[in-house]
Amino acid sequence: MGSVKAYRQEFVRDVEAPKELGVVERPLTAWEKIWNVGAVRKTLILLALAVVWELYGRWLNNPLLLPPFGEVLRAFFDKTTDGELVSASWYSMRVLLTGYALGVFLAAILAILAVSTRIGNDFLETMTSMLNPLPAIALLPLALIWFGLGNVSIVFVLIHSVLWPVALNTQSGFMAVSTTLRMVGHNAGLRGIRYVAKILIPAAFGSILTGLKIGWAFSWRTLIAAELVFGVSSGSGGVGWFIYLNKNELEIANVFAGLFTVILIGLFVENVVFRNVELRTVRKWGMQV
Repeated sequence: MGSVKAYRQEFVRDVEAPKELGVVERPLTAWEKIWNVGAVRKTLILLALAVVWELYGRWLNNPLLLPPFGEVLRAFFDKTTDGELVSASWYSMRVLLTGYALGVFLAAILAILAVSTRIGNDFLETMTSMLNPLPAIALLPLALIWFGLGNVSIVFVLIHSVLWPVALNTQSGFMAVSTTLRMVGHNAGLRGIRYVAKILIPAAFGSILTGLKIGWAFSWRTLIAAELVFGVSSGSGGVGWFIYLNKNELEIANVFAGLFTVILIGLFVENVVFRNVELRTVRKWGMQV
């Protein structure tokens, strides 16, 4: 028997006009463009919180418990214009940057030793498991005995608050670098510091940056807590000491102005300094979305 050929029936359809398909793409409205900006959304959240604070403060009508937000802003601008908050903030930042830089430097050394030698890895894991859970402020009484009343004691506890989270995150980032990248570095003849700088640090920079953020937050909180009690040195002190003095004088609006300063500095460092570093590194390299 001869083979039977099957023929597929052809269908011919007319092309529909684009207007009959509906809206495929439309430009964003002005409001949608504004709403897509993260800074605008965050600003609206802060404004909403400020309004709630103002209304509750006026309803409570007790400035010793919670002054209205307007009084806090007035106190903030008064203490800023007369230079008291500016000098206190600069004093705190100088101490903080000293302890932060030393802590990051020591953390880098420990992380490099940990990735280079077994004993270095064992040492870092042991010290991190022992000292990382220990609150830095708990070491302040010992620091005062060892170094006396002053900035050296505060720098010591700042180093402790920065060292372990930065070292732990850096080590974790180094250990997570792929074997392929490690082999590329070795095949290219990279050894020692050059291998760490050209292979490990770029590949693990996401974890390193996270550790730097955590270390910053821990050190900032530790500094304010230390200054609240032991921050005076030679008749001057930082933001924490400013808060403590105004608390004793029952200037509660000034206390909130000091807290407001702490918040503003934290927002600036997180959303300007670290954000720009993140955009120019891990975001640009495609390591984060």
